[in-house]
Amino acid sequence: MRSKLFVPASRPELFAKALRSQADAISFDLEDSVLHDRKGYARDELTRLFDSRAFAQTKHETRKTIIVRINPLGSDYFADDLKVACHANVDIINMPKIDSAEDVLNVVELLIKAEDAANAASNKKSNIKILANIETPLALHNAAGIASAHPKVWGLQLGLGDLFEPLSIGRYDAQNVHAAMFALRMAAARADCIVYDSAYADVANIDGYRQEALQAKSIGFLGKTCIHPSQINVANDVFSPTQQEIAWAEKVVAASAKNDVNGAYLVDGKMIDAPFVARAQSIINQAKTRTT
Repeated sequence: MRSKLFVPASRPELFAKALRSQADAISFDLEDSVLHDRKGYARDELTRLFDSRAFAQTKHETRKTIIVRINPLGSDYFADDLKVACHANVDIINMPKIDSAEDVLNVVELLIKAEDAANAASNKKSNIKILANIETPLALHNAAGIASAHPKVWGLQLGLGDLFEPLSIGRYDAQNVHAAMFALRMAAARADCIVYDSAYADVANIDGYRQEALQAKSIGFLGKTCIHPSQINVANDVFSPTQQEIAWAEKVVAASAKNDVNGAYLVDGKMIDAPFVARAQSIINQAKTRTT
């Protein structure tokens, strides 16, 4: 999931175009991008979309991952949002304002009940995962526990705007961003959980978006959020293995297959051992995924 395009659920005129875009995933938003008096309308539009035969066919053809960002646990909108999001055509629920493992377990309990009800009503089976937003200092402190709280947690997503702005931390300072990215990556690694990068609000600064995406890739993030279609191709490009990376990975894996004597050996003058082979195989697997 190199790219994830945000689409306000209150903008149904954007749905078809988004679904036909090059984004790997579409995240229909019921939270910040929807005004309070439009929440009900947005839910109705999502329900209409998800129930349509055309949507199911498009999802199958494009292999899009479908995400719904709902409003936080404890909000007036959470229960109704969750009901809409628990649909057989939805893959992931993006949960904002998750601060602890306890928050995750509370969400999971309600999610399972809502899924069971939806599955019984539709006679279909869903297994929706959670992408938990890490967007407060407390959440960042508790990130490892959040990642490992329940098997339904698929990943952690960095929310730099919410994390930095209230603290007067420069959002576009590369050192600040690197510090938050690295802390989250290490926390997620404890649970073997993926990490996903934040939105980049300066839409006109496409070079800045690319540089931040490259930084995220270098730290092991899976992909980056897009809030405008102009960011999709950049995210797809950055988070796809380069030909140079693929060639190196193939050489390492081939050398590993031939080696039956030493635990560490040289490839092009560089020492290779088990962690490097695992990384090389990961690159090859990722490249194959993009071509199938």
